[in-house]
Amino acid sequence: MSAAQQTIHVGGEWRPAVSGATRDIIDPADASVFAVVAEGDVSDTDDAVAAARAAFDDGSWPRTPVAERAGLLRRVATLLERDREKIGALESRDAGKTLEEGRVDVDCVRDAFRYFADLVMNESGGRVVDAGTDEVHSVVVHEPVGVCALITPWNYPLLQASWKIAPALAAGNTFVIKPSEITPLTTVALIGLLMEAGLPQGVANLVTGAGATVGARLAEHPDVDLVSFTGGLSSGTKVARAAADTVKKVALELGGKNPNVVFADACATDESFDTAVDQALNAAFIHSGQVCSAGSRLIVEEPLRDRFVTELARRAERIRLGRGTDPDAECGPLVSGQQLAKTEDFVASAIAEGAVLRAGGERPEGPGYFYRPTVLDRCDRRMRVVREEVFGPVLTVETFRTEEEAVTLANDTEYGLAGAVWTADAGRARRVAGRLRHGTVWINDFHPYLPQAEWGGFGKSGIGRELGPTGLAEYREAKHIYQNLAPRPVRWFAG
Repeated sequence: MSAAQQTIHVGGEWRPAVSGATRDIIDPADASVFAVVAEGDVSDTDDAVAAARAAFDDGSWPRTPVAERAGLLRRVATLLERDREKIGALESRDAGKTLEEGRVDVDCVRDAFRYFADLVMNESGGRVVDAGTDEVHSVVVHEPVGVCALITPWNYPLLQASWKIAPALAAGNTFVIKPSEITPLTTVALIGLLMEAGLPQGVANLVTGAGATVGARLAEHPDVDLVSFTGGLSSGTKVARAAADTVKKVALELGGKNPNVVFADACATDESFDTAVDQALNAAFIHSGQVCSAGSRLIVEEPLRDRFVTELARRAERIRLGRGTDPDAECGPLVSGQQLAKTEDFVASAIAEGAVLRAGGERPEGPGYFYRPTVLDRCDRRMRVVREEVFGPVLTVETFRTEEEAVTLANDTEYGLAGAVWTADAGRARRVAGRLRHGTVWINDFHPYLPQAEWGGFGKSGIGRELGPTGLAEYREAKHIYQNLAPRPVRWFAG
């Protein structure tokens, strides 16, 4: 059994799957096999949960002083800086994104570990509650939830792993993580860095394998206290149902169908027009649109539409596709043949329903899972491509005439993860941002996030939040400790 196939980590030891099964990892740039990992199943999952349970119930980590936990997170951040090029290149090849995107992901992971280290270090010892008398000392403290099941998606495997692992460890939990079976390699590397940083054995456990087996078992497992899942809506609802029987805590981030609303006054000058078009391209096509917060719905004011869409389509046609390590590549391939086929189906159905193809709409010649950045004009809310998450380089265009209509269109979705409004009118910006039912709203920008600000959505985009103080709170339980400093008989009963 080669080291490459020993990608299951249980109780501090790397090992192959109990069954001996393996899975090929495909390079999406040319559809070749470039790695082999262990294909875990229920047996591996049960072993990993048992190790995490023992480490939480009997191990030192939940009782480790906060300063030591924060110190470990900072050491991990330093190791990420050391291995930035290697891990960034691995993320690029595994997920298909450009090398620069891979490097940026590593930087963001580093920042997440540092943020949660700082957050726990700056906390007080609990919230003192005024009981109305000096004879009572009352305080609310926060304790780790216990064993956490962390299930991450294929589009940002390293980043999403850090959003879960860093707060889970900062709070004193143990965990089992299941990365996507398509893109597991950087999560394997991250577990290696945790061990190098000195994390006690059994605290961090990893099972590579399919969601239908490993993920499903984690969601239902009676010894798991919390499940945090990021992925598609269909899978997320299955996780929630499975977790309900054991009444464990659940956090779900299930994607979005995100509006990018552009008012004409945002493009009053050539410079502002160029900025808005550039940002619309970035919103829709970064990482080939395989982003849960992608601005895949352009909602533009009617008088601006023709000029804006014409320029947008012209630039979209010029986007350079290529392998992530190609310095000239601006956009990489889709992650898999399945995702490519799904994207093609969405575009075909949109055109059949009346959308006008303005750019892209085809795969280029050559190997790999590439698809041209696509702009679909004259779209409306009846079209499947406008309602459902494509997770590909596809931008739909809708138009509006009034501010009220713009808000109505932007909120006309089952999701509510993120959205943006572009306008030169500060009052309008505040009004529209206040009315958008989305967890993150950008004004005259798209995509930036801050580790200190909560991330999550309304509606079918999920429940709970990641990042920020609330992201740490997801991995804790609140406990009220009430101490009577002068106990005396109650005399409720006469005796």
